[in-house]
Amino acid sequence: MKISHPLIIFAGGKSSRMGKNKALLPFKNSPTLTEYQIEKFAPFFENIYVGCKDKRDFNFKANFIEDSSIYDDFAPHIGLISAFERLEKDTLCVISVDTPFFKAEHFQKLINEDRENFDALVAQSPTGYQPLCAIYKINILTSLRKLVAKRRYRFKYLYEKISVKFVPFEEEDIFTNINTPAQYEKIISQ
Repeated sequence: MKISHPLIIFAGGKSSRMGKNKALLPFKNSPTLTEYQIEKFAPFFENIYVGCKDKRDFNFKANFIEDSSIYDDFAPHIGLISAFERLEKDTLCVISVDTPFFKAEHFQKLINEDRENFDALVAQSPTGYQPLCAIYKINILTSLRKLVAKRRYRFKYLYEKISVKFVPFEEEDIFTNINTPAQYEKIISQ
């Protein structure tokens, strides 16, 4: 049975450390990292969306959710607001486009932890929490809007205002990010 909560793949960052849009880099057998993530999760989620600043940056078909035009910053908080407003769903699963080793089974582990109805279920690796490997509920929308108005984009500030459960994972490597050309080269050469 597929996961009914929509999955949002955040692909709207600046990619400043990479020097080019990492969401568009080839990965494994896929033309882009974004398409790799879509293909990987498609068998497990009923609906998948790509959160971005401008869908014209992507030359393939997908369900895109552009950041609301009232915000000019690049921040996952803005992507979350835009996704909640557009989809009108009460729960969203989120993943960063540059975290290719986090899988559907890991989302299932997060979902299974929601026995107490938290506002957020956030994966926690051995080295810290992973705000873009998480599940968020619409209850956070007011807090998100207030933080964005103040340009306070660290997830720490959000977590101080909502009920959050950090779900421990023993594996660090499933949270590997692709941020620099050296990291990208190392991962694709494995």
